[in-house]
Formats: sequence, C-alpha cells, structure tokens
Amino acid sequence: MKVEEIYGYAPLVSVVVLAVFVVIASVWLGRYIAADRDTRKSIRQAVRVRMGWKRLAQLAGLCVTDKMPTALASLATSDGSKTPKPRVLTPRLKVKPDRFGVVVRANCLPKVGLEEFQKAARFLADAWRCVRVSVLPDGPGQVIIRGVRLDPLTTPTSHVPTGKAPNDLATWNLGVDEYAQPVTVALSNVPGVTVAGLPGYGKTSLINRLICDCAPAPEIQFAVADGKVSAAHEGDYADVIGRLFAFVGDDLEEANALFKRLVKLRRERSASIKRVLGVKNMWQVGPSEKWPLVMLIIDEAHTYFRDYKGNDPATKKLAALAAENARLVEDLVKKGRSVGMAVLLATQKSTGDALPTFIRDVCPVGLSFAQKTAEASVAALGDDIRNWPDANPVNLQDPTYVGVASMALQGRPGFTRIRTPYVDDAHAAEIAAATAHLTRDPAKLLARLAGAYLRRTHIDLHKDDDAA
Repeated sequence: MKVEEIYGYAPLVSVVVLAVFVVIASVWLGRYIAADRDTRKSIRQAVRVRMGWKRLAQLAGLCVTDKMPTALASLATSDGSKTPKPRVLTPRLKVKPDRFGVVVRANCLPKVGLEEFQKAARFLADAWRCVRVSVLPDGPGQVIIRGVRLDPLTTPTSHVPTGKAPNDLATWNLGVDEYAQPVTVALSNVPGVTVAGLPGYGKTSLINRLICDCAPAPEIQFAVADGKVSAAHEGDYADVIGRLFAFVGDDLEEANALFKRLVKLRRERSASIKRVLGVKNMWQVGPSEKWPLVMLIIDEAHTYFRDYKGNDPATKKLAALAAENARLVEDLVKKGRSVGMAVLLATQKSTGDALPTFIRDVCPVGLSFAQKTAEASVAALGDDIRNWPDANPVNLQDPTYVGVASMALQGRPGFTRIRTPYVDDAHAAEIAAATAHLTRDPAKLLARLAGAYLRRTHIDLHKDDDAA
C-alpha cells in the first residue's frame, strides 16, 4: 500500500476515533447527570484520584525504581551511546465511585505490598479528602482501598423492604460499616443473639428490618414477647402483628406460657428430627415451609427475668415466674440450635441483673447501640471492648449516632461500628399485611409431620419439667 493511500484513510480514522470518544463521553455524562448529589461529588473525586495518582504514589512511597532496561530500550542503546534512564513504576488503579466515596483496586509491586499501602492510608485519606481510608487484601498481588468522603456512621439511612423473599434465609443484613461496606450476620447454627442499647437508639428498628426482610419467606416464623407493652396494639410490633404466630406483652404469666409452649416444641422437634428430616441438625438441609426456622424475639428482656425481692405472696409468685422464665429461655438457647430455633434478646443493658449470664454468655452474636457506662459496654460485648476505645458504645450517645451499633464480626479484628437503617412503620405494616397469609404455627406444622410418631412412641416430653 502506498503512502498516499494510507494518508487517504486518515480522515476516516479520525472520524471513527472521534465517534468513540463522543460515545464514551456521552455515557459518562449520562451517568453523572443521573447520579444523586453525593454520587456526583464522588465521581469528581474519582477523576482527581486517577489524575493525581502517579505524583501521589511517589510522594507516599508507593512506587519502585526499575533500573533494568526493557528489551526495546536495550536495542535502542546497543551502540553504547547512552545509558537508559531508570523507570519509576507505580501500581495500576481501577477507581469506582459511589455515594460515600471511592473504591480503589490496585496491584502490588515488589516492595510495595499490603503493608506499605496500609502505612500510607492516612496520607491517601488527606490527599483524596476522605474522612477515613481502609486497605484490605483483594486476592494475590491485589489490594482494595476504600476511601469514604461522606461518613456512613453520621449519615442516616432508610430501608424499604422489597417484599421479596431473601436469597439466603440464613443471612441477616444489618447495614453498613464505617467504610460503607455491607455487614451481614449468618444465622445458621446460631442459637442466640443479644442486642443492647439505650432506649430510642435503634434496637427495635433493627429487629423490624429483620422481620420485614424475612416476612415473605414462610421458611421463617416469628414469635415476640415485648416487655414494654401490655397488648400488641400498643407497641412497636403492632404493625407486624399479622406476621407473628404468637405475641405476649409484659404479663409474666402469659410470657411463661409462651416460653413453655416453645420449649415443648423444641423437645418435640428434638424427638422427631431424625425421622422427619433424616438429619440430626436442621441446618444440614436448611429451613423449609414444613420445618421453618423459629425465631423468638424477646424485647426488653429484663422484664421477664427480673429478680423480685419480697416476702408477700404476689412478689413471691412473680419471682418464681421470672426464675422459671429464665430456665425456659436457657433451654431454648442451649438446645434449640440444631432443631432450627433461635432466640433474639433485646435489652437496654445486658448486665447480669437484667439478662442472666447463663443465657447471655452462650449467645455467640452480640451487638450494642449507645451505652452510658463502660460496665454496660463490657456486659454487651465482652471485656475486649476495653482495648478498642474508638468502637466503645459509650461514644455513641450523641443523637448523631442513633442507629449506630458496635459488634465483633468474624474474620475482622476488634470491633466494627455499623450504621443500621431506619424502617418506616408504614412500610412494615404494608409488608406484614401482604405476607400475613404465610404465618404458621410451627407446632401445628410438626403435628402434621410427626404427631402420630410422637404419640406412638410415647416419648415423655415433660420429663425435664418433672425432674426440675
């Protein structure tokens, strides 16, 4: 092909290149216009991160000098006229903006690995105008850098239930951490969860989200004991009452009857699980409509376990009921895991006088909203919280932190602060009304599956009561 012919194609090539740039620019501009205000700020932040990276990497010590010339450079200087200049290598970046900031993925270089990125995190935070930056491994030779420009802990969020059953019935979505990353807790093989915190700081909203998200799934059934009210229509659970197979208020006798009912269900499930499911642990096959996960929620749990003092008959009766309530709930927490039963206990402070330690200390998952005293923080999260003062719930008493809790997460050192979203009562009521037809009494379901077997084998389901 002649040179003149090549030049003849130049205008066409220019038009094609220009068209490609126009398309890319149009897509980028469309995304920018469609984004909300905070995301637009993050998009501009991402542009600054990319444009300033080579200079910042050198200033922060995140680059290496390669004195070995490339093959092409060696050929160009084969006559020995000059020595090739050393090359300065910087990690390659991929930057993705979101509402809270940027997510940056970078490759490592010799002498520039995870540790070096972590040491430089505070410099990156200043240069990128972030409130905090975290660096975590992202596979061999890769790191993921999370920079938050907008603090997720001080930014209230809301949650609108989708009305669809969750993909994973054993996963509880709590909210986002201080780097705006999703935080989940596995409910499989978890016998108990404790939620502590001052009134009005987010405990009930957290529980409401759990109920609303799981309401479309008949594989999960809920019972609630709410120690704040006397009747269902008075309390925080009035909007979701249609999705609960049982509810009691602050009456200790009614609560005692519910706890006995669930302990009886636990014993019947233990006696028949091998025959019905073919396994000894329900989580080997997962919950189903016929054998659902039974979640007992005890709000203001201290109401049911209070240590009553006095010699008059009424006080003695209350003391006896409280002691038996503690024994029954202990049975559910210690023995209910394998048969698909779990207990969530919410209280203002989970010290031993409010929540018996023989119940609290066998619940593997615990989180706490704001607390007034260090004693209450230790009771809720364990003594190790003293070593993590930044995450201590006593620092969450400001109204800005309503909805923020601290907890220990598997796979993460120390404690993590979580922003839990607010669930509007109207949305909760809508979901509960739409899913009320899915409510089932687990005891009746079991009677259909194994009632004849339990009667035929004459299993004594009350022997523990007799022994006690």
